[in-house]
Amino acid sequence: MNTPLHDRTAPTEHPVLDILAARWSPRAFDADRPIDEARLATALEAARWSPSANNVQPWRFIVARRGTALHAQIVDALMGFNQAWAGNASALIVAVAETETADGTPITHAVYDLGQAVAHFSVQAHHDGLAVHQMSGFDPEVIREFADLEPRFAALTVIAVGEFGDVDSLPEVLREREVAPRVRRPIDETVILSA
Repeated sequence: MNTPLHDRTAPTEHPVLDILAARWSPRAFDADRPIDEARLATALEAARWSPSANNVQPWRFIVARRGTALHAQIVDALMGFNQAWAGNASALIVAVAETETADGTPITHAVYDLGQAVAHFSVQAHHDGLAVHQMSGFDPEVIREFADLEPRFAALTVIAVGEFGDVDSLPEVLREREVAPRVRRPIDETVILSA
């Protein structure tokens, strides 16, 4: 078995925190190791304490451990090549935004706040040695159906989390993506106005 790729530090234009430069989204997960419950709880706690406008906390998580019926349901909701690798993750987590209150008042910052919660989750998990990969390729209506989500809740992302796995366990096209150089758009193309 090859050594998994743990260090894929980003070639940043400016210095950032080591943990931010080191965080990346692998697809190779150890298909045998169960989720470390303490590290999972810590990552969820980091999400819990992320910033929230008016402290509304418009985020919810569906947490499914590999080997459970819930995990299998989430895998079935995945689309395309996500099904080829994500099922190996020790846990799959659906990130859900509360887009309006129970009385129908829109929560306009729900998606933004959920994104912050997931960012806190992913950085804490990576800090603690867990691999994390977020996916948009899934059918949210399948999730809505089996989770019995009210219309005011929207499943936005599925997060694979677990131990780093062997890159050689991936199909060839995904192996190539796993080892490809990390790139980002330059900052001067990202900042559209500055004074």
